[in-house]
Amino acid sequence: MTDSLEKLSEKIGYNFVNESLLATAMRHSSWTAENDGFESNERLEFLGDSVIGFVVADIMFRRYPEFDEGKLTDLRKIVVNMTALSRVATQLGLGEFVLLGRGEAAGGGHAKSSILANALEAVFGAVYLDSSATLVYEIVQVLLADLINESLGALKQLDAKSQLQELAARSSLSAPEYRVTDEGPDHAKMFFAAVYIGNDWMGAGSGRSKKVAEEEAAQQAITTLRDV
Repeated sequence: MTDSLEKLSEKIGYNFVNESLLATAMRHSSWTAENDGFESNERLEFLGDSVIGFVVADIMFRRYPEFDEGKLTDLRKIVVNMTALSRVATQLGLGEFVLLGRGEAAGGGHAKSSILANALEAVFGAVYLDSSATLVYEIVQVLLADLINESLGALKQLDAKSQLQELAARSSLSAPEYRVTDEGPDHAKMFFAAVYIGNDWMGAGSGRSKKVAEEEAAQQAITTLRDV
């Protein structure tokens, strides 16, 4: 294993038997487009997304037996989204290890949230293939512990759209309007929302679902309105 991959392995807390899996997890498609004969991390990202979703759903299901499906879904979305996962990836320093094409690297790709979040998903996919469901469960649980523990508090603020609607009404403003776009393949689609009140841009957000993106945009808009 190269020194770089060994350092990354230590950060993850797992020693790979098949180190090529970790190497693949760090290859962005922009890099493989410029270097023939290598597989990008997209397939591992697809697998890792499902691994994270399962682990987080299982933890939430067991931790909060009093919550219905809707609340459990909201809790999972708080943890499993681009912004949250990129935060963990940043803490691990994944940007240092991701291989990017020249253009993507020049454009600041090593710090881009979508690239970091996708790389983290690919890492979990690689760990799953190299070990077992039990071991990858433990690693996901450890690395996402802060997000999971903070999710209940975040849930109380999740319904930001309703709060924004009420705040706008109390301030005699127009009803908020959400404009949503998306990008990426179906298995890893990202949604981007911007919220306007009248002609004024008030906030923006992103996430793996339209709801999460709109909620994030609404939360930013609430802060914007309160600062006026």
